[in-house]
Amino acid sequence: MARPSSLRLWFSPARMRAEGTTPDYRFSLANERTFLAWIRTALALVGGGLAADQFLTEMSSPARTTIAAVLVAGGALCAVRAVNHWVRCERAMRRGEDLPPSRFPATLAVATVLAALVVLGVVVFGGPVR
Repeated sequence: MARPSSLRLWFSPARMRAEGTTPDYRFSLANERTFLAWIRTALALVGGGLAADQFLTEMSSPARTTIAAVLVAGGALCAVRAVNHWVRCERAMRRGEDLPPSRFPATLAVATVLAALVVLGVVVFGGPVR
C-alpha cells in the first residue's frame, strides 16, 4: 500500500519535481504511457463488469452481481495501483534508484484468467439459472 508521503505525490507535481533530479524525458514519458495502459486496463475491467451485469441475464442475479462487482472492484484497484506505481517509478528515476518491483501484473493476469474461465463456464454450461 502507498505510504502517506507517496500519496501526497499523487496530487502534487511540485513535490514530485523536488524529488532528486529530472530524468531523461523519454523515461518519464515511457512511465506515463505505462500508467495510461494500466488505466485502460482498469476501464476495461469496469466495462467488463457492466457488460457482465447486463448480458449474463441467464444467470442468477446474485451470481451475476458478484461477477460484475468483482470486475468493477478489480478496475478500481487497477486504477489505484497504476497511479501508485507511476509515482514510485518516477520517484526512483529522479533519485537514480532501481525501479520498484511489482507483482501486480502477474496477479492481474491470473485474476483475468480466472474471471475469463468463470464467464466461459457460464456461457458454455449455462451457470446458475435464475
